[in-house]
Amino acid sequence: MITLGIDVGSRNTKLIIFDHTKQSILFQEWIATNIDPTKSIEQLYTKALTALKLPEQSIAAKVATGYGRKIWPLADKVISEISAHAAGIVWLKPEARTIIDIGGQDSKVIALDSQGKVFDFAMNDKCAAGTGRFLEMTAMRLGIEVSQLSDLAADADREIKLNNTCVVFAETEIISLMASKVSATNIVRAVHRSIAKRIFSQMSALTHQAPYAFTGGVAQNQDLANCISMELGSELWIPPEPEITAALGAAILAKP
Repeated sequence: MITLGIDVGSRNTKLIIFDHTKQSILFQEWIATNIDPTKSIEQLYTKALTALKLPEQSIAAKVATGYGRKIWPLADKVISEISAHAAGIVWLKPEARTIIDIGGQDSKVIALDSQGKVFDFAMNDKCAAGTGRFLEMTAMRLGIEVSQLSDLAADADREIKLNNTCVVFAETEIISLMASKVSATNIVRAVHRSIAKRIFSQMSALTHQAPYAFTGGVAQNQDLANCISMELGSELWIPPEPEITAALGAAILAKP
């Protein structure tokens, strides 16, 4: 049986084609989410069918998740990102008990029981302080790419604490630090530490335990992952491609 999962995120749209018989991923890809998300969905869908030379009717079911999950008329059903991330991680790392997911607009902490079922979660979708938006703002102010933040912060040699947890005020603080000639390296590390503390505070609302998994595009930032690990006092496991976890989970849960 072949199914499809699509995660329509605020920044990127991810698609997975999954073979349940072989328990393998046949196709995976992501692109930036268009201002009209349906265009991103259709672009990926067409590319997947063409790449695999699959007739449309060979896909048994299609499931959508993410903030734009309700906009694709071809989806057979929609599921929450919580359920999708859980299913994806359980397939990738069955022993995981806590998932930390940081996306462009929100962050989530998901607690799993010994059977891989969600028993609690905490979500922040109101404040950008613990999300990828904070990293984007930082990179913009420093005149660099988001992908450069991790390597830059790795050379930090001074502990700087950001006093503001709100991104709007933190931006002003970053501008002030730049004017004071504080190095970009130390500023980025301060931002990473601030996000890590925000996530750890978010986790206090629920029972969590190791092993911890870190998902979402932000998980590609190794220095931030290290900062979160320091707050937890435990290692984080990061999937090889952490941004596709929810799409994978959607494809897995698409099985009728």
